[in-house]
Amino acid sequence: MQPKSNIVHLPVYEPGKPMEEVKRELGLTEVTKLASNENPFGCSPKAKEAIVHELQHTSLYPDGASVELAAAVANHLGVNTDQLIFGAGSDEVILMIARAFFVSGDETIMATHTFPQYKHNAEIEGAVSVEIPLKEGKHDLPGMLERITERTKVIWICNPNNPTGTIVTLEELESFMKEVPERVLVVLDEAYCEYITDSEYPDGLAFLSRYPNILLLRTFSKIYGLASLRIGYGVGHPKVIRYINQVREPFNTTRFAQAGAKAAIEDQSFIQFCREENAKGLQFLQSEFQRLGLDAYPAYGNFVMVNTGRDAEKVFNSLLSKGIIVRGGHKLNFPASIRVTIGSQEQNEKFINALEVSLAELTIEV
Repeated sequence: MQPKSNIVHLPVYEPGKPMEEVKRELGLTEVTKLASNENPFGCSPKAKEAIVHELQHTSLYPDGASVELAAAVANHLGVNTDQLIFGAGSDEVILMIARAFFVSGDETIMATHTFPQYKHNAEIEGAVSVEIPLKEGKHDLPGMLERITERTKVIWICNPNNPTGTIVTLEELESFMKEVPERVLVVLDEAYCEYITDSEYPDGLAFLSRYPNILLLRTFSKIYGLASLRIGYGVGHPKVIRYINQVREPFNTTRFAQAGAKAAIEDQSFIQFCREENAKGLQFLQSEFQRLGLDAYPAYGNFVMVNTGRDAEKVFNSLLSKGIIVRGGHKLNFPASIRVTIGSQEQNEKFINALEVSLAELTIEV
């Protein structure tokens, strides 16, 4: 068997450790998972009702065009349905973008430390990844502009950036888009945008009418709490969406996902509740990090990257032994940091208590 020569070196994506595995390995009865940026409050009760209702249709294929969901999303966002494409999570939309636009030898620009699936999918298609180091945890947009060549097809901007949580501001994005050639597609990944109320954060939707070469990525996995159903979407110019649709697999999203997402986006009161609770949790964690003398990146989504001043793998394992799962920076090229999801107040307090003990234990070891 001979696979593509350009995939044999690619790493396999490593998700956060599942709670069941941690319980089994460490003999714990209670585990708090704050590693995968999931919504601690679950999903809208209306979404649950819609999913249960779909159980009677398990033998039927889903609507390949996601017509009802597209209408609901278009109404909520104020766009047309031909500006939308749905995937099994925004991950699949990233895959489809790479499949639709890249041929071997093309170039694509992204940050050095950002969501790894941009690079992963580009390299599967034989594209060359041009990585621009972050500056103080933020995208270096001028640096990205300098690296644009005739071979550049796509630029990826994760906003807020995963794993650092920092943002590209409205002013920065405006200046950047004015300089990007119209032939280059700019993918603006806004997976966490619904959490943000800061006036400096740009709403990508406002850019669509002026820049047909911008494509937004959004998801129902984060604030909407439907991560297990795997559904996300792209928003862009109809011509760009049509190109991506040409490589989309039929029936790529399920009846359950479509029904749950439609009900979820129509229940904005639940989303407002999650946004407010997340803001409280973020403020709590930031104040606790300050009390503990720890430096954290400015955070805008539902997670924080904090420098523990200690070996990240040791901090990760120490927290794990106490039933707290976070994302260790040793897996993300941040050797002294951890990324923690903002949980409920109870979860946040458990994490801080465990972190304080872990830091003290590791200090004694030194």
